Amino acid sequence: MIDLEAEGSRPRRALLVGRTEDKALSDHDALRELSSLVKTAGLTVAGTIVLRRNEPSAKFGMGSGKAEEISLQAQELDADEIVFDFEISPTQQRNWDSLTGKTCLDRQEVIIRIFAARAITREAVLQVELARMEYSLPRLTHAHEYLSRQRGGAFGNKGSGETQLELDRRGVMNRIALVKKELKAVRKDRATMRKRRERVPVPSCAIVGYTNAGKSSLLNALTDAGVLSEDKLFATLDPTTKRYSLPNGRTILLTDTVGFIRNLPHTLVDAFHATLEEAVFADAVLIVLDASDPDIAVHEKTTKEVLSEVGAADRPVLTVLNKIDRLDEMSRQTLRALYPDAVSISAKTREGFQSLISRIDSLLGGDEGVYLLPHARQDLVAFAHREGSVSSIEYGDEFIRMHARSSGRLSAALAPFAEKGHA
Repeated sequence: MIDLEAEGSRPRRALLVGRTEDKALSDHDALRELSSLVKTAGLTVAGTIVLRRNEPSAKFGMGSGKAEEISLQAQELDADEIVFDFEISPTQQRNWDSLTGKTCLDRQEVIIRIFAARAITREAVLQVELARMEYSLPRLTHAHEYLSRQRGGAFGNKGSGETQLELDRRGVMNRIALVKKELKAVRKDRATMRKRRERVPVPSCAIVGYTNAGKSSLLNALTDAGVLSEDKLFATLDPTTKRYSLPNGRTILLTDTVGFIRNLPHTLVDAFHATLEEAVFADAVLIVLDASDPDIAVHEKTTKEVLSEVGAADRPVLTVLNKIDRLDEMSRQTLRALYPDAVSISAKTREGFQSLISRIDSLLGGDEGVYLLPHARQDLVAFAHREGSVSSIEYGDEFIRMHARSSGRLSAALAPFAEKGHA
């Protein structure tokens, strides 16, 4: 892996290289996300180049002439690194390093480095280490291309006659196996904790969305969770769950999850699958979108695609348009027309929170129903108060008549007692 840490007092400078066939898209818009990524990684943007024509080449991923042009511009800009907004193969990376004499990497490596710098818990550290090693394995040749083959060992028995590359490859593969084993144990512990929570049923809601949409800020504003919240991509990686009491007294669980991003490396999608499972097991999902971002439609699409990948596409969903404090009235009206079922809020000013809380209550409360319960089933009345929303209760001589909203486990428990005509 390439070290992105700055050496010396001058911040390391990066030339960004993108590729798009959309002629209407400006260079700035085409590389806006990559620019945010490299800044989060501690680099300074020295310049940008966007390729408008696709010239596939096995050597550089583009024509040799264009590669020479990029190399010259990197020299003129005094760039320390060249960062590509598309994947480059290990062979292409070696060719670029040889051509330019500079550090060359793609967006996958930048994202992995950001994750590595921000991982805190044991699970996150293991997940990132696994992703880094799986990404680095085919690039080991580059790391040791200067080493010659060692001598020694009997014929047919490598032993001390192995190349340094082979020794390193074996070491990385052994470490990958060990990390996978440790992750399996960590995920087993997470599943055990989840089962314990299910024994005391409390409705849960996962907060998901594109990175830097304001998910952690929302959780902090609602629960005073104290989760790290910065105007940077991937400010938090680990899920944080906090209790929240609705105005009617019902307690719910809110979980902040890792942010999504376009073209997230598959190694990280796989590695963070356990983290994203919080959305799979939640009773409902809040999709938080940055209302002030011009790419809001792309971010919504990416978020829904990731939810589908991890098996959470069938969860009840509420779309939350955050950061509306940055918009004028005309922009707000446009968004309301585009997202008529969404709720508009500002986690910073708490604008729209009353409407948000009401919508969360309705989302987790489920469908309205009337239930006739035996007097001996006070446990179901308590269950309905705890996990549903009870609007009225009438105690008759023969039964308890209860109006309540229910979903999930509560709905299943109350189903046998639904009054005819109100099922």
